[in-house]
Amino acid sequence: MLSPAISIDIDTGSPPESEWKKYQQYAIEVDPDQDDKATNINLYSMARPHMRAFHMSWWGFFIAFFIWFAIVPLLGEIQDDLGLTKEEIWTSYIAGLAGNIVFRCALGPVCDKYGARIPMAVVLCFASISTACTGLVNSGTGLAVLRLFIGTAGGTFVMCEYWVSCMFCNETVGTATAVVGGWGNLGAGVTQLFVGAGLFPLFRLFFDGDGSKAWRYVSIIPAFIAFCTGIMIYFVSDDAPKGNYSELKKHGLMKEVSTTTSFRQSASNVNTWLLALQYAVCFGAELTLSNAAGQYYRDEFDLSIESAAAIASIFGFTNLFARGTGGFLSDLGNSHMGMRGRLLAQAGCLVAAGITVLIFAQMDSLIYDVSIMILFSLFIQAAEGTTYGIVPYVDPATTGSVCGIVGAGGSAGAVGFGYCLQIFEYSTCFYLLGSIIITSSLLNLFIFIKGQNSLLYEVDDTKEVPSETVTRADPVPGKTEGLDADEDSVDS
Repeated sequence: MLSPAISIDIDTGSPPESEWKKYQQYAIEVDPDQDDKATNINLYSMARPHMRAFHMSWWGFFIAFFIWFAIVPLLGEIQDDLGLTKEEIWTSYIAGLAGNIVFRCALGPVCDKYGARIPMAVVLCFASISTACTGLVNSGTGLAVLRLFIGTAGGTFVMCEYWVSCMFCNETVGTATAVVGGWGNLGAGVTQLFVGAGLFPLFRLFFDGDGSKAWRYVSIIPAFIAFCTGIMIYFVSDDAPKGNYSELKKHGLMKEVSTTTSFRQSASNVNTWLLALQYAVCFGAELTLSNAAGQYYRDEFDLSIESAAAIASIFGFTNLFARGTGGFLSDLGNSHMGMRGRLLAQAGCLVAAGITVLIFAQMDSLIYDVSIMILFSLFIQAAEGTTYGIVPYVDPATTGSVCGIVGAGGSAGAVGFGYCLQIFEYSTCFYLLGSIIITSSLLNLFIFIKGQNSLLYEVDDTKEVPSETVTRADPVPGKTEGLDADEDSVDS
């Protein structure tokens, strides 16, 4: 359904400045009271601005995973070729995640100030250059440094979630953020197959069976695709329903926002850190298993690189629907019980994920092992979707910064679990992981969002907190609610 066109100034033939919009009508139903955010999701549409941003956000994050994980199925070959130890391989993994923690925190306030489109394009282009340099690695230190720079691609998750929260209203934001996040994460599974079971054997065949040359050249393909994707995103999409940030500022509908104020305000909210801890558990577990699954099946079941990569890819492929299912459950819970429904959906997914990974730790049969791994991936990815069904409510004026801190929590969790795998046996790590996941569900008891029911308390006359961000076109031109304006526009 097309939204109605706005009024036109008869003298000038253009919209009044206070009502300026880039698009006078939309190809999807919107809510004018929520800054023209979409009230539904049409997956078959690429219409600007809502559905174009939806598809560009998940595709950009998907390609980020494509270059972030391009090296993962090659690690066995790299380890043998360069004579690296298991500790050096895991050190490189941790290096890539450690840098990503800081990067995600920084990108949150950047989104609040500049929108998601430009940072997404810049990060993809930068990380693609690092990926193309994979073949230059000759030592464990070089591998760690390389993965540190490639890991910046993971920062696109912040833009992915923020972008969609700008485009979709309260009733659909849980599903929308979960679907784009899940489809983006799908890149991990696709990469395992495309690079590990497809490109690498092809390049090795091209180089007459020389695996050393094959792994040094194969990453050029993902790098080229990522660079082209970054350029495309910049030119074919929009920051917000009513236009790009630069256009909104030009027409007096948005003021410059201080990134430091944005970060400080979101960081002072305890709910931000509780969700960051829970995301550290669920996304940290997924990221660790995505990285370790191939090596795990090679070590425990003596499989080839191609076979291990094919099995490991299953863990990533469940993102096609698992995370979106979590977002749907969050929205469904919200429709019946408000915020309490979102919190219950999240707690249920976490408990189920913890139980399955405890069972996974006891498996010694390949068939049963893979079956339980699939169940675990379904529940843990659903928990990621329910987490980001809550994020837009924490502090609507600084949603970018909240997204950044919570997303950084995921990378921090992966670093912690990575250390465990470096020190302990696989079974010990899985027992520890399951216990932590189940315990983390109790944090929902302490999440209290202003104006919303919690698990323990009810509020009178509960009203849904709008998932507005600083992208909103305020009714009073030039007014930005919830944040201090940065008049000089010099804050980085």
